[in-house]
Amino acid sequence: MEQMRMFSQGRAVLLTALFSLAYVIPAAADAVDAVDPWEGLNRKIFAFNDYGDRYLLRPVASGYHYITPDPIETGISNVFSNSYLVVTLMNDLFQLKFLELGRDGARFTINTTVGLLGFFDVASKIGLEHRREDFGQTLAYYGMPSGPYIVLPFLGSSTVRDGFSLIPDAQLAPVISSIDHIPTRNQVFAANLVSKRADVLAVEQLLTGDRYSFIRDAYLQRREWLINDGAVEDNFGDEDFDDFGEEIDF
Repeated sequence: MEQMRMFSQGRAVLLTALFSLAYVIPAAADAVDAVDPWEGLNRKIFAFNDYGDRYLLRPVASGYHYITPDPIETGISNVFSNSYLVVTLMNDLFQLKFLELGRDGARFTINTTVGLLGFFDVASKIGLEHRREDFGQTLAYYGMPSGPYIVLPFLGSSTVRDGFSLIPDAQLAPVISSIDHIPTRNQVFAANLVSKRADVLAVEQLLTGDRYSFIRDAYLQRREWLINDGAVEDNFGDEDFDDFGEEIDF
């Protein structure tokens, strides 16, 4: 009798678990479908981007990282980061964030002058930390939904809203878009791209399991963190994922 009672209890537990899974698995699938309804196409573009990264960009970035002294590599990355502050300043203004506008303006002025065009990050040492604002965040500030997750050829993770925002952000950025000489502009763009890729070489060690899902979730969580000015939990850190999975700063 005791064995029968234990068997009945075990069967009840098993049935309860199966019924729970019947609700949980479709709910999880529905949540993913709502965020990433074009996953099939996105994965194909992701595979294309990953192939180019694996056989071209990553080797170049690894070679650049290997031969460039750390202070020089950091300085070059700082210059591009400092130049992007122009985009941040404009989007501070669009979002009426006047306190942040003043702080970001002070950071840009100090790093551009004392820091030699941003090569030395002097502003961070006096408490003016790096912030990022873009037109996608501005659109979110005024209530525009993100739309589905998309993977852009060459540029990587985005959403419909953030993909659209690349156009005005590229026009606002002065470093590359203002260079009339096409070969020089292409060289600066390539240097920026290689620098950004080198910055996240170490982060790749954190990638586990399905790379596509990991990068998608990291990107979406990071975007939510940026849009809410850090008011939500960010499990991926404030620095390591600043550029990982983000669009290239023009």
